[in-house]
Amino acid sequence: MVQRSVIAVIDIGKTNAKVALVDRDLLTEVAVVTQPNQVLPAPPYPHFDVDSIYKFIISSLTKFATEFAIVAVSVTTHGACCALIDDNGELVTPVMDYEFEGLESTSDAYDEIRPEFSETGSPRLAVGLNLGAQIFWLFNNFPEIKIRTKHIVTYAQYWSFQLTGILRNELTSLGCHTDLWDPNQSKYSSMVCKLGWLDKMAPVAKANEQLGPVLPKVSLQTGLQQNVPVYCGIHDSNASLLPHLVMEKGPFSVVSTGTWVIAMAIDSAQTELDPKRDTLINVNGFGNPVPSARFMGGREFEVLMANRKHKFEPEDVEFILQNNVILLPSVMQNSGPFQGRQHHWTVEPARLSDGQYYVAVSYYLAMMTASCLSLIGGKGKKIVEGPFSKNELYCDMLATATSSPVQPSRGTGTSIGAAILTLENYNSSTALSQEQFETSQYLKSYAERWLHIVKGDRPLVIN
Repeated sequence: MVQRSVIAVIDIGKTNAKVALVDRDLLTEVAVVTQPNQVLPAPPYPHFDVDSIYKFIISSLTKFATEFAIVAVSVTTHGACCALIDDNGELVTPVMDYEFEGLESTSDAYDEIRPEFSETGSPRLAVGLNLGAQIFWLFNNFPEIKIRTKHIVTYAQYWSFQLTGILRNELTSLGCHTDLWDPNQSKYSSMVCKLGWLDKMAPVAKANEQLGPVLPKVSLQTGLQQNVPVYCGIHDSNASLLPHLVMEKGPFSVVSTGTWVIAMAIDSAQTELDPKRDTLINVNGFGNPVPSARFMGGREFEVLMANRKHKFEPEDVEFILQNNVILLPSVMQNSGPFQGRQHHWTVEPARLSDGQYYVAVSYYLAMMTASCLSLIGGKGKKIVEGPFSKNELYCDMLATATSSPVQPSRGTGTSIGAAILTLENYNSSTALSQEQFETSQYLKSYAERWLHIVKGDRPLVIN
């Protein structure tokens, strides 16, 4: 029997790690395995369990290699993360979880040295969401770590290195609010040079650069052919964007959903980005700047819906609209367009049924997304990637709030985007669903009311 030719995608999200197989010809997922992306507590600080992830990757590839013909491997990961590598190719220190709050001890000193937003397109973010803040804290608190560090490697490329032995950095990973990259000049930021980090930065490669075949030990462990190529890899929200950059024409926006909701505007309206509202410049797979905005929507959904069912009936929608049941920002206060605000409801949420609650939460997430798109001048069709693409309540309200069509994307955008890196030609229109959500007059007054209350920055009490 002829085995199906597939691309193996290693996809390390903030919440889950997965290995997905993407059909090389159809560009659809044909198999996937996942495990939680566990954060280990201190000492020396909260960090990712890379040993567990590596074992998971190897065991997954081993299983899949017996069932499919794996012809290439690609990588995509969450941002705000890097690995510090010594002369022997080993980690100098564990890979830090960017939600580590201990970075505050050097935040004032870091603020004095970090580049201006006008240079990097990186806003000053909380905890370790600016990658430069992590490196600064490590090097200042542990001088021996700075001495031992020979290579600073972005996170997706750390995993490419584990498979190939080749060290590289990559543009989309450097360009996602790290403070390390000047997207307009396409070079490292002035801070990297001032702090003497430049010689430690691994060489820069494009996301679709073939680094080399898998290492002999990886081939032996997994059963992969020794000539299977591994590609450099890409930041996850840019993986979601990549298929649409290739296929779409004219102004459009992509909303990548997961732990983070990332809104990215292509050919956007001219607007001045406000770094205090979590707008930023990302760098896309072609190396070009992309106005972006974000909030921790997936985490908010997880927190809000922890003990609730994810189902609703039409009468739940009717109840929410007629009774003006509104959730206002922000559930996660240290990021997003309304940072520092304490979220509140216009009714007592405990009185809501699970279906009513789910409707209100979905509408809240859509309105937060619409606010992000407004801040970056997003024009044209809105393409939704990831879990929220399956939420019709979210898509309905987003189309209404933005007065533009919303089209969900099939499958998981990160895996398909990462798989595309391995192809010389990509000419498929299968990524988008045929379903399209349009502005609803039925929902319009709700969206307007949400915006009116938010702009007033005050609770609205409804009995």
